[in-house]
Amino acid sequence: MIKIILSDIDGTFLKDDKTFTDSHAQALKAVVARGLKFVFVSARMPEAIYPITDAIGVAHTPVISYGGGLVLTETEEVIFDRKMPAKDSAEILSAMRRQWQDITINFYTGRRWFVEAIDPRVQHEMDITRATAELANFNALLNEKIFPNKILIICEPPTCEEMERVLGEKFPALNVVRSAPYLLEIMDRSVSKATGIEVLLKHYGFSVDEAIAFGDNYNDTEMLKLIPRSVVMANAPDAVKKLAAAVTDSNEASGIYTYLVKANIIDP
Repeated sequence: MIKIILSDIDGTFLKDDKTFTDSHAQALKAVVARGLKFVFVSARMPEAIYPITDAIGVAHTPVISYGGGLVLTETEEVIFDRKMPAKDSAEILSAMRRQWQDITINFYTGRRWFVEAIDPRVQHEMDITRATAELANFNALLNEKIFPNKILIICEPPTCEEMERVLGEKFPALNVVRSAPYLLEIMDRSVSKATGIEVLLKHYGFSVDEAIAFGDNYNDTEMLKLIPRSVVMANAPDAVKKLAAAVTDSNEASGIYTYLVKANIIDP
C-alpha cells in the first residue's frame, strides 16, 4: 500500500514558468485528504517550498531541502541537518573569490539565506522562489560557527562549467554540480535526495515499497534508484527516463496527477 508521495519541484511539480497546474494542486490536496504524506524533495530551502503549499491552501507538508541536506516534518521539526565542513566552507569561498569575477554567491544555512549584496541575480531568485535573502558577511558567519547546508553560485554558463570542473577536483569532500546552465550547487558529498528520503522514511516507519517518487532530471537519479516505484516526467532527458519504472506526462501537462489517477491513488 502506498503511504507517501515524493516529488521534485522544478520541472516536475512546477511548470517551466514556476507556476503549478490546477491538476497538480488538486493532486496534492487529494493525497493529503486521503491521509497520505506528500513530500517535496528539492535543492530549494524550506522558505522557497512552503509558498507552494500556502498558495494551494494546504498545511505545510514534510520537506526534504538542499537535495537531502535538511529534512523537516510537517510540523517543521528538523530531523536531519547536514552542513558543509568548516574548513571546506572557508576554503571554497576563498577560492571562488580569488579565481572568478562576476559571480553571485548565495549562502544557505537552515532556514536562512544570506548574500553579501542584493544584486539583480539575487532579486530574480527572490522573485522566483518568494524567499527573502538577508545581508551578511560570509566570513563573519563562519567565525560565528554558522556553516552552510548549501552554497549556490549564479553566473554565466561558461563560468559555471569551469567552476564545476575546477572546484570539483579541488574539493573532493564536497558535491559540486550544475543544476542549470547558470547555477552551481555545492553541498557536503554525503548528501543526496536518497539519503534525505531514507531519513524521512525511517522517521515515519515506511519502507521504499510504500513510496512513489516523481522526478525529471539528473539530480533526481539517487531518488529514482532508491524508490522502486519511480516515475519520471515526459520532459526528462532520455537517460533519466531509463532509470525509472514509469514515464508520465510532462510537468506542463500535469504528469503527477495523470499518474496518480491511473494508479487509483487519487480520484479524477
